[in-house]
Amino acid sequence: MDGQTSFSLGPSSLTEALYESVRKRIVNGEIAPGEKLTEIRIAGEYSVARPTAKACLERLTALGLLRRTTHKTAVVPKLDEDDIRDLYFSRETVERAAVAALARTATVPQAAARAQAAMKAAAGDMAFASQVEADIAFHSALVAAVGSRRLSRMHEVILGEVHLTMGQFQAHRTTHPMNVVHEHDDILKAIGDGDPERAQQRLAHHLDQAQGRLLGQLRRERSEEASA
Repeated sequence: MDGQTSFSLGPSSLTEALYESVRKRIVNGEIAPGEKLTEIRIAGEYSVARPTAKACLERLTALGLLRRTTHKTAVVPKLDEDDIRDLYFSRETVERAAVAALARTATVPQAAARAQAAMKAAAGDMAFASQVEADIAFHSALVAAVGSRRLSRMHEVILGEVHLTMGQFQAHRTTHPMNVVHEHDDILKAIGDGDPERAQQRLAHHLDQAQGRLLGQLRRERSEEASA
């Protein structure tokens, strides 16, 4: 297609590679809130068949990264304050259960430790995109390590929208990245010490800080729009 940017995919399965590429573009804000994504657009940009593009859009919609309009068009949603509060209420409920379960056996998941190491490296390099990916991997690893398929499925849906907030508001940029790293360290230490109550408290504090940054950024954007 004339004048259209073409995107290449990695060597993993085509559907998975397509999903990961589009997801990252949404999370990084390259595909903006309100922007429409159609099968034709995705198929053209990535040179894939429309059924493959459709499967990608359906998965992104199921995880909350896209929403269907009344005309069935997939659109990147813009989350408001009520959405963010509800999202973090749900997120804290699931993740508190996970860290408490891990702390009861003093089990620090290796995947969470690896994600934390990646987070520290990204924070040191001030690499925003890598920091976001490591942050999500850290929290995913905590829940996955519990071994509950149902808890993991709920968390996957929640993290889809968490990813969306990171791309839209880029609230990680409003605090020094090492602050988030230290909060993660506190959670892992409480788990390793076998202290479920402290693990939950550290997790709740961490998520409260994250929600506060998001709401603060949202209010700043509203104020700027009102004064423009």
